[in-house]
Amino acid sequence: MAITDIAVYTHLSPHDIESLGDELDAIRADIEESLGARDAAYIRRTIKFQRALDVAARVVIATSRSKTGWLVGTAALGFAKSVENMEIGHNVSHGQWDWMNDPEIHSSTWEWDMVAVSTQWKTSHNYRHHVFSNVLGEDDDLGFGVMRVTPEQPWQKRHLLQPLQNVFLAMTFEWGIALHGLDQRRSRSEWIAQGKEVLRKIVRQGAKDYLLWPALSVRRWRRTLCANATANLLRNLWAYVVIFCGHFPDGTQKFTADVLETETRAEWYLRQMLATANFRAGRFLGFASGNLCYQIEHHLFPDLPSNRLAEIARRVQPLCDKYDLPYLTGSLSHQYASTLRVIHRLALPNAA
Repeated sequence: MAITDIAVYTHLSPHDIESLGDELDAIRADIEESLGARDAAYIRRTIKFQRALDVAARVVIATSRSKTGWLVGTAALGFAKSVENMEIGHNVSHGQWDWMNDPEIHSSTWEWDMVAVSTQWKTSHNYRHHVFSNVLGEDDDLGFGVMRVTPEQPWQKRHLLQPLQNVFLAMTFEWGIALHGLDQRRSRSEWIAQGKEVLRKIVRQGAKDYLLWPALSVRRWRRTLCANATANLLRNLWAYVVIFCGHFPDGTQKFTADVLETETRAEWYLRQMLATANFRAGRFLGFASGNLCYQIEHHLFPDLPSNRLAEIARRVQPLCDKYDLPYLTGSLSHQYASTLRVIHRLALPNAA
């Protein structure tokens, strides 16, 4: 059931909740105070690595004559696209690197390599989702408007197809994000303008991936075309898995709009901790996921650099133990299996 009173649900006193908020504020202050050259070097190094890998992958795809060469090049291109999408695009657009005052690595200027428009995504995601995380009727990312992920969402016959819809969404995730960014709350003229902006982005992306790069391969254009389509599919599937594992496993809590009426900063922190889930990852898997294996910490501090989330997690988990709060984590396979159970279970009507 959706939570209507966070204090009652967690059995914490107002003093405890405020104390938790103070300790989380202290973590934020410590990280902000320590940001510096090491962090700036990390994001610049990551961008250089991603761009070099992208170029190298395309060279291998275009020049290799073997099936193995094509597979290696395509896998590398898919990984490069995933890094650009998650560790760079997602995190830069959150403003995690704005403190550097580098106009080329700034949330106001970065446009990522997929069909979704960054400015629209920042409204639907940074504001609607992160401010109102898992609040029914407020968080547009709660099922992305097409999936039923909580019993409080009214069941409809179309939800019987939800397991198949889930597969389709995974394969076309960037397109789902692009359409999700169209704000239904705007006036008709504003909505049309947004649609035109998405269409222009789709044309640019399509021309780059499915016309320009294949044309540069001349006689081997089919090989490059297939590689680009496959790499985009791999990026879509990986981004979908990471995002869904951070938001929809069993144990992630949903909330009624009542919690917003008198919500304090400390209660907002508490809601983020209850609404999200992590999955265990080493350095490589963490990097590949944009460090969104630390979704709890990311939701607590969405504008703090991703390379510091592992450090933050080592301080947040003991706080959960101290205040007897759940710290929802597990292996990637476990969290995804849990997510699938939710999706399949809620494809059916609520039990009487």
